[in-house]
Amino acid sequence: MFCENLSYLRKMNKLSQEELAERLDVSRQTLSKWETGESLPDIEKCQLLASIFDVSLDELVSYDSERSGLPIPPKGKHVFGIVTVGDKGQIVIPVKARKIFQIESGDHLIVLGDEGSGIAIIKEKEFLDMMNLFQKK
Repeated sequence: MFCENLSYLRKMNKLSQEELAERLDVSRQTLSKWETGESLPDIEKCQLLASIFDVSLDELVSYDSERSGLPIPPKGKHVFGIVTVGDKGQIVIPVKARKIFQIESGDHLIVLGDEGSGIAIIKEKEFLDMMNLFQKK
């Protein structure tokens, strides 16, 4: 997955192998070997690559775009997968999302909607805190 992610991110950022290799202080041939899977960079180069492309190190190394059907997301953005809406409109929030956003059983969530952009879910406390900030201004 690393080699596919590296190649995708380089092309997405409109960088040639030569340009990216220069930023990493490696040869174009070395970068080419990373993209073909012939070799792997050391951890410092991986961290630098993640920083250059603004993705997490974990996503750079292990993101599987074939499984998700979507390209690697920027750092702090997540694709949690597909959920199915039940008969009564219920959805199950994926485990990874619950862990990242510390959502636990019994928490109150607010569902917001914009007909042009879609639906957003936010914890009640964070929403109320945000609203209080707006009211103070």
